Amino acid sequence: MKFTDGFWQLRPGVTALYAQEAYDIWPTDSTADGPGIVVTAPTSVIAKRGDTLNRPVLTTTLSSPMEGVVRVRIAHHEGGSWHGGFDLPGAAEGGAGTIAATEDGGVLETGPLTARIAPGAPWDLSFEVEGSRVTGSGHKAQGYIQLTDDAQVDSGIVGNARAGTAAPRPHAFVHEQLDLGVGELVYGLGERFGPLVKNGQSVEIWNADGGTSSEQAYKSIPFHLSNRGYGVLVNDPGHVSYEIGSEAVERVQFSVPGEVLEYFVIAGPTSKDVLSRYTALTGRPPVVPAWSYGLWLSTSFTTDYDEETVTSFIDEMAARELPVSVFHFDCFWMREFNWCDFEWDPRTFPDPDGMLARLHEKDLRVCVWINPYIGQRSPLFREAADQGFLVTRPDGSVWQWDLWQAGMGLVDFTNPDATAWYQGHLRRLIAQGVDCFKTDFGERIPLEVDYFDGSDPSRMHNLYTQLYNKAVHDVLVETRGEGDAVLFARSATAGGQSMPVHWGGDSTSTFASMAETLRGGLSLALSGFAFWSHDIGGFEGTPDAAVYKRWTAFGLLGSHSRFHGSQSYRVPWMFDEEAVEVTRVFTHLKMRLMPYLYRVGLDAAASGVPLLRPMPLEFPDDPAVAYLDRQYMLGSELLVAPVFTETGEVEFYLPDGPWTSLLTGETIEGGRWVRETHGFDSLPLYARAGAVIPWGVRSDRPDYDYLDGLTIRVFPGGAGTRDIVVTTPEGVSETFSVDLSEVTK
Repeated sequence: MKFTDGFWQLRPGVTALYAQEAYDIWPTDSTADGPGIVVTAPTSVIAKRGDTLNRPVLTTTLSSPMEGVVRVRIAHHEGGSWHGGFDLPGAAEGGAGTIAATEDGGVLETGPLTARIAPGAPWDLSFEVEGSRVTGSGHKAQGYIQLTDDAQVDSGIVGNARAGTAAPRPHAFVHEQLDLGVGELVYGLGERFGPLVKNGQSVEIWNADGGTSSEQAYKSIPFHLSNRGYGVLVNDPGHVSYEIGSEAVERVQFSVPGEVLEYFVIAGPTSKDVLSRYTALTGRPPVVPAWSYGLWLSTSFTTDYDEETVTSFIDEMAARELPVSVFHFDCFWMREFNWCDFEWDPRTFPDPDGMLARLHEKDLRVCVWINPYIGQRSPLFREAADQGFLVTRPDGSVWQWDLWQAGMGLVDFTNPDATAWYQGHLRRLIAQGVDCFKTDFGERIPLEVDYFDGSDPSRMHNLYTQLYNKAVHDVLVETRGEGDAVLFARSATAGGQSMPVHWGGDSTSTFASMAETLRGGLSLALSGFAFWSHDIGGFEGTPDAAVYKRWTAFGLLGSHSRFHGSQSYRVPWMFDEEAVEVTRVFTHLKMRLMPYLYRVGLDAAASGVPLLRPMPLEFPDDPAVAYLDRQYMLGSELLVAPVFTETGEVEFYLPDGPWTSLLTGETIEGGRWVRETHGFDSLPLYARAGAVIPWGVRSDRPDYDYLDGLTIRVFPGGAGTRDIVVTTPEGVSETFSVDLSEVTK
């Protein structure tokens, strides 16, 4: 949200009070993290005693919840409104770091990160990583903003206006502005479908069901990553508004409604280090099962399907040597108007127990679609309403609307009994033979409601998805065990990475939408999410054969791969026979890559570094990669450049070193842009210099004994030796030592 009118003035209807000086600085033992530093920052320089009267102050508190992380809390009125922060499983008991407060100022040191507050005027709070200043809060950076009813701020409508879930516009905000250095670039802020680099953008952290072709996001994460060796998490699950060099062009501004703003500065020095610390603080992704890396085949959304249809698809895929690991039933496995009643539509699926058993006999896992709504026609609606399991309006009546399901209510996951009730229906489905759930929706969360635990509806709008997905994920962990639980989730907030997998939402069936989908995945990866998927071919509409085939190659070179659409089936032979061959080539390739991919997934669970890696994450010292959003690294060893044209023309950048095509074996020199033309059964897929790829023997399934028949593929350009660990899905590991210097072209 923009509050200023140019550099000197405020917009009409805006009043601003800024921290002008660090008037006094003293140590304290009473922060959320134990020891800390408290700073009184008057909103005018204090020249004489009388200046302390009738003068608002901002109170800034510094502390450290874990090594390498500084918490900054800015309060106008400490007793005033604040949305509260996120769960922080990584916060250390008693905090971390050391503090000093003297006449020379205040210093907090924690790992490689130092926060330094200068005494007096002007206001100056700086952050250093390994002794070098990376950013800071300077003059007119910390501000308390008040708006009149007719204030002319540039806020627009945030969220789904038609759905009645747009963010409100309060009358008071706290903002912070952190310096942007020359050449500094900002990434992250969730799954954003616009440019990868966020400089110059206004970004609203407010989940909405807007599709991939809009500025809205299903996964809004108030965390940004700088290429200067640090990241920042705004610790507020409510509406956070960002101006990234788009108002004060030398700064990143973030503002929240109310009286308190809290944020964390997270040290690097590398971007991988930042992500590792960030996910340690907010939640690491778990290990996901090897079977989930295989191909997921869906009924699609509004198509006609029954067991005969499903079986015909599965049998035809098998006959064409197209391995499928998971079959997904979308919404209409339940009766129309009944979503959710968690019951198979008896008109279409008269024998669900038998059908699920027959699918398991075909060595398939089964996923079913759910959402957090209960339609009025569902037999469960009255039961939930009578027991107080649905979100209510302020007058005590059940909140209902007709957008999506007629008369639907919203399950109140702040009520432990409602959560247990919802989970009970999931357990019944799991006992029946369902293996995992697609947790759709979670973004259209209303504001004019009351929650069981009294939560502020503005806080719950983004946070609701966390409670919803956790309720489902907990049941899967309980019933299937650690390492075998996996979701297919659309919405998320900070910490959502601990409940994978997430997919990219509703795209259209075009090359442009394929590209914006990749941008969303890259942005999400830089927001701490290790596993990600998307609808191969696009969701809305039906792709032409070229889009389908190009998207298939792209979709099978990621952590998780799903064929899914809206009004049409997505089995390859419905496009052309070449689509069958393309699907065969890339499913088989992914299965052979499983020893590598599974190892990268295990590393992601340990470090928080994602499988799909934007180029600047893997090559931080190469300025040419900073803006690249049409290619990526798959793990640390493989470069993928999806083809976004029917003709097969593609342009991509290779960093320094020899690069070897995984498909052809040809080696070319990097440090330059490359133009190639590829058939539908090919794309630029290059192993970097000295890459070591464990290569599996099977092409028919993702979950096999990777050590049986394993080949270690070593590529030219490396030196010395490397130790490569290969781990099977059963947890058996073996280390291979490779002499890279023996490999030549």
